[in-house]
Amino acid sequence: MKLKHSISRLSRWHKLAVIGCALLILAAAQALSVDPVCSQQGPPSFADLAEQVKHAVVNISTTQVLRENPMNNPFMNPNSPFREFFGDDFFKRFFGDMPRGEMKTHALGSGVVIDESGLILTNNHVVEKASEIKIKLENDKEYDAKVVGRDPKTDLALIKVEGVKDMPKAARLGNSDAIRVGDWVMAVGNPFGLGHTVTSGIISAKGRVIGAGPYDDFLQTDAAINPGNSGGPLYNMKGEVVGINTAIVAQGQGIGFAIPINVAKDLLPQLKAGKVIRGWLGIMIQDITPELAKSFDLKEAKGALVADVLGDSPAEKAGLKQGDIIVAMNGKPISDSSSLSRSVAATPPNSKITLQLIRDGKTKDLEVTIGTMPEDGTETAPAKKESAWGLTVQNLTPELAKQFGWEADERGVMISDIEPGSPAAEARLRAGDLVKEVNRQKIQNLRDYKQAVEKAKKEESLLLLVKRGENTFYVALKAAQN
Repeated sequence: MKLKHSISRLSRWHKLAVIGCALLILAAAQALSVDPVCSQQGPPSFADLAEQVKHAVVNISTTQVLRENPMNNPFMNPNSPFREFFGDDFFKRFFGDMPRGEMKTHALGSGVVIDESGLILTNNHVVEKASEIKIKLENDKEYDAKVVGRDPKTDLALIKVEGVKDMPKAARLGNSDAIRVGDWVMAVGNPFGLGHTVTSGIISAKGRVIGAGPYDDFLQTDAAINPGNSGGPLYNMKGEVVGINTAIVAQGQGIGFAIPINVAKDLLPQLKAGKVIRGWLGIMIQDITPELAKSFDLKEAKGALVADVLGDSPAEKAGLKQGDIIVAMNGKPISDSSSLSRSVAATPPNSKITLQLIRDGKTKDLEVTIGTMPEDGTETAPAKKESAWGLTVQNLTPELAKQFGWEADERGVMISDIEPGSPAAEARLRAGDLVKEVNRQKIQNLRDYKQAVEKAKKEESLLLLVKRGENTFYVALKAAQN
């Protein structure tokens, strides 16, 4: 009897042990299990998406005619020692007006149909210098296209194919603000001329500033983007265009950049009209570094520091001053100089805005009426030509620095024009030269230059320290006799 009872009790303990082990195994399995969202390695296939969107993507081929620059010809260069020795009459008598040589170059790119009337969105750098543009559809049919509107500052362009009845269905434009870091995307384009190539990846980052222009705000992706992809679309998983592929980092792998489609959507009405007009304040601005934040007694290194205010600009009329720190525009925080530039440029001219700024440690609101950005597209306005010296200068903007090969931290004012027969012309100064000093006074910007020249008004000569390429030299200008 006792044995039977013991066996029965043992049986119960055995059952409990088995149940306990099962619970432990189940708990361990749950602990080791991976969230289904994390375990998903990506869509099982991009095939359906590729089939859905590829028809709206076009291949673009351009032809550019390059003409030989006579300045590179020692006989045609007006500063050539041959011309100085023999004289212009000699060359005209024996050579006449020598024709420039011509050479054709070809380039490839991509684009996306945004309207079945034949409108195609692409990169500005794909078509800006093209004398001939051809597009090829997914069905291999080829057509001529022309530029409708371009915007070098955002590297966007709109081209159009005329009289085509079989244009593919237009792509759907999405909302690039809604896309998140980590979302899947697919790029379609014409890399290396291979035509309608599909690559996939994720959004690696948003709001990237890469030094491509004054309004950088790129999406970064690890979807493979190669030469020829420029101008092609970046799709989300709904088949909507969220970006226009534009750049790669040659030294890296899996680092590509796309212009957010919202930037393009904002500009489309102006691109269709053939001209982009931007808002303008007329200030030189810079980022707040930790050192500057400490100097200005700021709690954090955020905002845009006003380094200079241009004369007769909207900013000057509103009372903005050098040293002001702009921290918000219409209630929206300004984190750095790039965000302020983008916000101002996107504001229609003649609009009134409210800038919140810090001046001498105190917060102040300032109402400004936005102006129209000058035709040259820079945030600066050239100084009036100094009749006594015959040269025109302007502030060295990041764009001009990039265009003329100056370092980003270079300082001075750049010569933009030389009056023929003037003292500046006699001294053989050139457009693109950088004025570093005037009468031994260092020049940082246009204001410094104006003040220094004003002081030398009654002087018979002007001593300039000029930088040209890697060389720095002094030039003494003699005032023109009136």
